[in-house]
Amino acid sequence: MSELFQLIEIDSISEVLEGELNVELEVERIGILEAKGRILAKDIVSSIDLPPFSRSTMDGYAVRGVDTFGASESMPIYLDLVGEVLMGEEANQEIKSGEAIKIATGGMLPKGADSVVMVEYTETLDEDTVEVFKAVASGENVVLKGEDIGKGSTILKKGQRLRSQDIGALAGIGITEVEVFPKLKVKVFSTGDELVPPKEEINSGQIRDINSYSIGTLVEESGGEINYGGIIADNKEELMQRVGGSLEGNDLVILSGGSSVGTKDLTIEVLNQLGDPGVLIHGISIKPGKPTIVAVVGDTIVIGLPGHPTSAMVVFMTVVAPIIKKLAGQKINSFKPSISAKISRNVASDKGREEYLRVELVNEKNQLWAKPILGKSSLITTMVQADGLIKVPLGVEGFEKGAEVQVLLFS
Repeated sequence: MSELFQLIEIDSISEVLEGELNVELEVERIGILEAKGRILAKDIVSSIDLPPFSRSTMDGYAVRGVDTFGASESMPIYLDLVGEVLMGEEANQEIKSGEAIKIATGGMLPKGADSVVMVEYTETLDEDTVEVFKAVASGENVVLKGEDIGKGSTILKKGQRLRSQDIGALAGIGITEVEVFPKLKVKVFSTGDELVPPKEEINSGQIRDINSYSIGTLVEESGGEINYGGIIADNKEELMQRVGGSLEGNDLVILSGGSSVGTKDLTIEVLNQLGDPGVLIHGISIKPGKPTIVAVVGDTIVIGLPGHPTSAMVVFMTVVAPIIKKLAGQKINSFKPSISAKISRNVASDKGREEYLRVELVNEKNQLWAKPILGKSSLITTMVQADGLIKVPLGVEGFEKGAEVQVLLFS
């Protein structure tokens, strides 16, 4: 067992998995109303300009900007009022020098006009004359044809996870269906004789299953399709049967518990017996979460998370979530929701491991502080009270009070 328990750095996990997997992603076509959170399977190129015509962004008067030069409250200029653009109608009239046309927000900009004077900076003297007492520059208060999205431009890229604003952009250019990668199918089990489902009453020596639910919801946050497998007893035959039966039809199987060296360490033995290549990693240089297992059985990845709730969640966020996103075709970049803060106390760290500390964010006198939440990794409340994690990199012995840190925010 000791020869297996050799720590690997987080950055090396992807390389190990890529050497054992050859995954070709399928593609499905769905409506944009169902597409939020899905991963695009190909670039989206606009076939039209958006907006399809130059339009006003204010209620007022369409003008040639040069005709308003020098206008002020003390020295207004006067323009001939020659018409009005009604909403939803084509502007057929052309503006000439010294003229203005009444226009509403969203109205089509008449030919010859290049700007709009806001109505509050004008006064209608009679049905033929408008007074202007503020100058406008060319392009002011208008959006030009194709200024938002140009015909032939790529607006969304393959591997992008679709957000609400992306769905709006698709609707704006008339795309109602998109090709996306299927969701990664993930099955989650908790292991341990002491565990019972949350709805059951507990007896002495028992505890309710926490990890299935915390990890399951993290799977959904990462874009995966969750399948709850329930609880597996510390029994080799049951573990073999239920994990083996889950390999078909799932892209990833997650077990929590049974990953540490000891009498309950059945997971490695079972995974190696279920198929090749078996266990690839047992032990990651991370704290908490050191005794994590990563295996591949056939075409299915199996990950054994520690049983302690905090350890399981931290390993999921730092190791498993990127695996899910990558296998689902999502383009991974370095951006993670984070915020800068100062740490509120000295913290020491094991420089041989990458450590993640739970912190609460506190604002004191306009300064944001990251307050470490101390407690064992078996305590779920240390995650409940936390707003995020701070990373102490490998080789760093800790932070001094007042040091600037980046807090990786929880969703």
